[in-house]
Amino acid sequence: MHNSFLTISRKEAGYRPILERIADFGEVEQTLNQEDRMLQASRCMDCGIPFCHWACPLGNLMPEWQDVLSKGKWKDAYDILTKTNNFPEFTGRICPALCEKSCVLMLSEQQPVTIRENEAAIAEYAFQEGYVKPHPPKVRTGKKVAIIGSGPAGLAAADILNKKGHTVTVFEKDEEPGGLLRFGIPDFKLNKVVIDRRLNILREEGIIFQCGVEAGKDIEVKNLISGFDAVCLAVGAGEARDLKAEGRSLKGIHFALEFLQQQNRVIAGKQIPSPELISAKDKHVLVIGGGDTGSDCVGTSIRQKALKVTQIEILPQPPVGCNPETPWPAYPNVLKTSSSHQEGCTRAWNLSTKRFIGKNGKLTGVEVAEVEWKKNTNGKMEMTETGKTEIIKADLVFLSMGFTQPVHQGLLDNLGVDYDSRGNVAAINPNQSSVSKIFVAGDVTSGASLVVRAIDSGRKAAKAMDIFLTT
Repeated sequence: MHNSFLTISRKEAGYRPILERIADFGEVEQTLNQEDRMLQASRCMDCGIPFCHWACPLGNLMPEWQDVLSKGKWKDAYDILTKTNNFPEFTGRICPALCEKSCVLMLSEQQPVTIRENEAAIAEYAFQEGYVKPHPPKVRTGKKVAIIGSGPAGLAAADILNKKGHTVTVFEKDEEPGGLLRFGIPDFKLNKVVIDRRLNILREEGIIFQCGVEAGKDIEVKNLISGFDAVCLAVGAGEARDLKAEGRSLKGIHFALEFLQQQNRVIAGKQIPSPELISAKDKHVLVIGGGDTGSDCVGTSIRQKALKVTQIEILPQPPVGCNPETPWPAYPNVLKTSSSHQEGCTRAWNLSTKRFIGKNGKLTGVEVAEVEWKKNTNGKMEMTETGKTEIIKADLVFLSMGFTQPVHQGLLDNLGVDYDSRGNVAAINPNQSSVSKIFVAGDVTSGASLVVRAIDSGRKAAKAMDIFLTT
């Protein structure tokens, strides 16, 4: 009988001390020792209907690997984990853990099993003990596959198709593979060594990476179509949502990813010319948008020694703890306080940006208006301004309001793929585009989403492509 949850409380590894971690870009999250990890795994109830498994886009077998982990069988735990997840070392660090929010123990004073941290610990142990070894396919099929984009969706598709024996080439427009794992997520959440050691395994297994190559430009569309038996588009949703307000052209307003990508490149050793350098040092920073990317801008600005960091959101502040409108086992819409928020950030909700204010072409402030949200007669939330406005002092603004769709111009338009009503590449069959032998995976077809969903989409695309290549 699994009843350790009655006697053992949830124990999180927690974060490094604030004053220590804001002085560097090292990972903020700590790890528990192996004995503690095993005890935390023993809290799993082995439910008859595991809602954690239901909530996970990958369908991870949580009760199974928690059980063997609790008994100290770390290799077995890794083997079970990687049956459904190609990269547990990524998701174990940056997944919002949909599984934990649906854990049955969530109903008991919010003490779910530490599934995400356990997953990361298993992956780390596996690398440390040498369980993660290259296993190149013994036989090659003679089929050639091109993967466009090396984010989590592209890497997952490449991994599986390579294991099936197809010859896989991954084309990446940036200088190194990883997509937004490498250039979008700060090092303090995902150290790039974690990506590189996995890429080394994938290379040793025979996957070919061609970086600094933009498909549709450096390699023509006709050569992609003629040179490969199947092509997978995994280019993400690159069109950032803009804010067309007065003063938008003032110097000091940037998309969040411009800032995050640049900082990641600086840490990787790249020299950025001074005029192009975006620095928060000694500045009043305003982050517009309340999501995870905005939070990453907060943490990065603090590490760059910003004077003050403010983050605003147009939506209302979510409730703390639990929300009756998103009941268990659904993912709760509740207030999230990230490690970056804890480091020192003013947060405000119900604020709409009216205009950017500047002097001599440089940003000095942002005028915002207070809004309120009410349900209309159809039950939909509608926003109205209250008439109250204020000016927030700002030398630097980061627009972090999500992404609208993939970039159409160039590769996608030249391929002639159909788009859906939201501008994403339409999938006529799951993971297949309207063009023969062109498949889709991740945000390019789903819209901007989670890493765990991208991996799942990449796995499904690989399965569809393998059937296409072998029938």
